[in-house]
Amino acid sequence: MRSPRDFFSPLALGAPEPLRDIPVRPSRMIHFFDPSNAKMVEKAPAIAQQVDIILGNLEDAVAVDNKEAAREGFINIARDSDFGDTQLWTRVNSLDSPWFLDDVTRIVTEVGAKVDVIMLPKIQGAWDIHYADQLLAQLEARAELERPIQLHCLLETALGVANVEEIANASPRIQGMSLGPADLAASRRMKTTRIGGGHPGYLVRDDPSESDPNAIRATHAQDLWHYTMGRMVDACVAVGALPFYGPFGAIDDPFACEDQFRNAFLMGCVGAWSLHPSQIDIAKRVFSPPADEVTWARRVIDALPDGSGAVMVDGKMQDDASWKQCKVMVDLARMIAEKDEEYRELYGFQTPP
Repeated sequence: MRSPRDFFSPLALGAPEPLRDIPVRPSRMIHFFDPSNAKMVEKAPAIAQQVDIILGNLEDAVAVDNKEAAREGFINIARDSDFGDTQLWTRVNSLDSPWFLDDVTRIVTEVGAKVDVIMLPKIQGAWDIHYADQLLAQLEARAELERPIQLHCLLETALGVANVEEIANASPRIQGMSLGPADLAASRRMKTTRIGGGHPGYLVRDDPSESDPNAIRATHAQDLWHYTMGRMVDACVAVGALPFYGPFGAIDDPFACEDQFRNAFLMGCVGAWSLHPSQIDIAKRVFSPPADEVTWARRVIDALPDGSGAVMVDGKMQDDASWKQCKVMVDLARMIAEKDEEYRELYGFQTPP
């Protein structure tokens, strides 16, 4: 058994010390682009100015024949571009693929200082994290990096969900997790071909009317991902990591996309993936607290400066618990306002907080 005193010790001689706390920055959307696609690469610097996180994707959606081109494209754009305060991530190929080792080795040793987070797909258990953790430490030492690269885990297998708490606790590198509904659906043998969102067949039906048993009975859609998202959020928050909703594949259905993103936001997720530029504004709008709720939360905090006691605000009792809820909203609003002038004005922060 590893001593807890060693948990924050580097796993390789010369590697940087692990982070004690996960940096919390605006992370409303992780925008994906294919580094093997010249048109996407050309647009990436401009899109990076509109998003919180930009991610070069090397895994799914990149054809086998383009894997090496995607890797080269990501290394080139990371080396040659300055994304400012936008985080730069990459999703490498899965640990059991023939490309994983070269993906990680070349990215860490050639552009590791530019990369904030490496996303690991199809994580099954803590053993996957232990392997990646040790490998990254060795490569960071070789590259003489001054800060560790964080890991983001994709929750997209039934075994990964079963082991989600152990995954979250496996390393101080764990930055967060994303729900991967398509691969998870396949792993569970769920009978849906949709990438995220609901399904018209997954519903509950009202009881029959006593006066007219044959009348049409209303139905109500249910959320296929509610259980998994709840487990993921709890596992992440328990270790100070950040939970994200993943992809919503119906690009032509912005209303359902916004609904799914909002469900995730209300349950505690900090952001979601944007697979198309049209989803950027949806994620920005949904994962930024509504201005009226921020105003209300600030009033509660002003009435309870230290969170103790109880007061009435507009006929509603406020105490320590509601103060904590309001502080979550205001802290998030302040963080977003530091990055985004539009929201600074919307929230009434006249100068950068």
